[in-house]
Amino acid sequence: MTAQDLKNSILQLAMQGKLVEQRAEEGTARELIEQIGIEKERLIKEGKIRKEKPLPKITEEETPFEIPESWEWVRLGDICTKLIDGNHNPPKGVSVSTEYIMASSTNINNDTIVELDKVRYLTKEVFEKENERTKVTEGDIFLTSVGTLGRSCVYEGGYNICFQRSVSVICTLLFNYYLKYLFDSAYFQHKVKREATGTAQKGFYLNQLAVSLIPVPPLAEQKRIVAKVEELLPCIKKYDKAYFKLEKLDKKFSEDIQKSILQYAMQGKLVEQKPEEGTGEELYWRIQAEKEKLIKAGKLKKEKRLPEITRDEIPFDIPNTWAWVRVGDLFTVIRGSSPRPKGSPLYWSDKTTNYNWITIKDISVFCKDGVLNHTTEYLTEAGADLSTYVGEDELIIAVSGSTTGKHCVLGIAGYIYDGLAAILNPTKIISSSYLLLFFDWVYDRLNAQKVGSAFPNINTDILKNTLMPLPPLDEQKRILRRLKSIMPYVQKL
Repeated sequence: MTAQDLKNSILQLAMQGKLVEQRAEEGTARELIEQIGIEKERLIKEGKIRKEKPLPKITEEETPFEIPESWEWVRLGDICTKLIDGNHNPPKGVSVSTEYIMASSTNINNDTIVELDKVRYLTKEVFEKENERTKVTEGDIFLTSVGTLGRSCVYEGGYNICFQRSVSVICTLLFNYYLKYLFDSAYFQHKVKREATGTAQKGFYLNQLAVSLIPVPPLAEQKRIVAKVEELLPCIKKYDKAYFKLEKLDKKFSEDIQKSILQYAMQGKLVEQKPEEGTGEELYWRIQAEKEKLIKAGKLKKEKRLPEITRDEIPFDIPNTWAWVRVGDLFTVIRGSSPRPKGSPLYWSDKTTNYNWITIKDISVFCKDGVLNHTTEYLTEAGADLSTYVGEDELIIAVSGSTTGKHCVLGIAGYIYDGLAAILNPTKIISSSYLLLFFDWVYDRLNAQKVGSAFPNINTDILKNTLMPLPPLDEQKRILRRLKSIMPYVQKL
């Protein structure tokens, strides 16, 4: 249960009369409603409020839940002395700050007025004209009723403030903080979201507010309910901090377990070794032989020999049937490139073409289960000629920016952004799935090797020289099958 869920539960109990006990000496809501009726009649006779058209009587079928016998259901409009929204055609305002402001739903957060730097400033004359509509008074409730719906606060004074249509101003003869907490309750919030109308912007308008059902306790009980809610709110805040901390621990626990399992896999401890499957060294030389064939056939460029691996470089022991190798000894590492200028119609197409343009953002947004099958940008043929092509089933990795180290296998062919590198698998002997697994494991280590101050990045030399534990091919497949069977359980932790 989140802190918001807990608050919702407390407020729902409050609105059902289950948060505090009922006391006979406090009278009944019926008596309070009769007093409200008398007071409204007096205000009408004095010309302070306008007589409104009678609202429909409440039927038993309408009431959403049971309340105590000393309570009553009423329509909000029947207990209001003010129920009005802001100006539907607001003035433009002036370009300099004044002490007279016109606010909107943007400025109402739960419990308070916010972001008063984002208001319309008015002259005194315009404000006085605008304020004739809402006549904001200390103690009024502000409720957002267009756009972001249902946020509310009790006005504590201090401003010359009027509103645009997106805020309703409400004054009743109930205890205002009781009504504010009712607006916060799941009952009212769900009602607003369910019944809001409109297309571009949803609204819960004055006529809907007027007929809304409000559970009313005696006035003294309203105040005890508010006191109890406010006694519990600090506890909810403490709970929220504890819940957030626990969620972080839960997430870290699951991530740590996954990292531990990957570590076991890369140390050769996840599955047993089988002598009949050969060795990692034999696989290494088989790959070298295939690379030589591709070089002789002109399909692969001969690259500079990488340094021998020293004992000091090896981070841990692996089985005797495995071998430590450098990524660049097995794969070809290339960096992406970007046609310039960006957006030029010569290089960039605003329509789908056969030249998929793949960016770091695509890895973050569209990579699913380690495979990228979608992109949103495209090159022209001229743009493609200036770019780095990467075929399907090859691995790409972000080598700069905040997403450095993120990686995936391409399910589509495309041209990669210069903030990406590709780990090409020319012999296709090692599966892309095992390569993906290796980069899952080495992610943190690669990030720790970023170079540069202004724009830290992983250069291609770092990628080529990265050490990789290499098991025999059949053992790689057994490792992948084992992980596929256990990871769904780990992710549920």
